[in-house]
Amino acid sequence: MLGLLAKKVGMTQVFDEEGNMVPVTVMSVTPNVVIAKKTEEKDRYNAVVVGLGEAKKSRVTKPYAGQFPQDITPKKLLAELRDYEKETAVGDSLGVETLEGVRYVDVSGVSKGKGFQGVVKRYGFGGGRKTHGSKFHREPGSTGQSTYPHRTFKNTKLPGRMGRERVTVLSLRVEKLDAEKQLILVRGSVPGSNGGLVLVRAAVKR
Repeated sequence: MLGLLAKKVGMTQVFDEEGNMVPVTVMSVTPNVVIAKKTEEKDRYNAVVVGLGEAKKSRVTKPYAGQFPQDITPKKLLAELRDYEKETAVGDSLGVETLEGVRYVDVSGVSKGKGFQGVVKRYGFGGGRKTHGSKFHREPGSTGQSTYPHRTFKNTKLPGRMGRERVTVLSLRVEKLDAEKQLILVRGSVPGSNGGLVLVRAAVKR
């Protein structure tokens, strides 16, 4: 599985070969350093561990620093990519060239937090009428039973915290890879706010 850690920059638009305007999300890639390789013989599966960003020395504990080779400084963020399809070695720096030839990608990130919300915004409930003395507008309605058992069942849709969850958007089309500026431009939206970290992987359903 080919993949990279990237940072969401924002959205813009480009023109395809036929002159059509295409909305794209821009992701910036800084060097992903390979810090470890896991093998079938030793770890029972194959994977590549990549790191991104320099960690502050004051915040690096000895156990955390122990997983990095001596010639690699501790990284702030880590990701494990199983069954990596390209040959790599510990210490290599990976850029957008890794995704050369990949037409569709899956992007994972943490969605924007929207705080505590009601059922109308959270689940799209229609609500009640707003006229003629109605007292039922945006409430969730009945959630229990009038007879046994006197309780609300699990997974009932109720008001609660919305957003700030791990989200994966599947099969986003790669419109352009800019190797010079280390940018990935994909058609469509990517979870999270600008400046957020995302994991870009080759699409599993394409």
